Amino acid sequence: MAPLPKRKHSKKRKGMRLLSRATDMPTLVVCANCKKMKLSHRICKHCGK
Repeated sequence: MAPLPKRKHSKKRKGMRLLSRATDMPTLVVCANCKKMKLSHRICKHCGK
């Protein structure tokens, strides 16, 4: 049989755990070739560079 927790975790503790899963806005940078916004470390969708 698996071990069980002795006490219930609080709502605050649950929220703190789930906080790390929150999605952030992706980091956008200006493309050096066409000057449009693109994801960093990705190929530009507009010019392909």
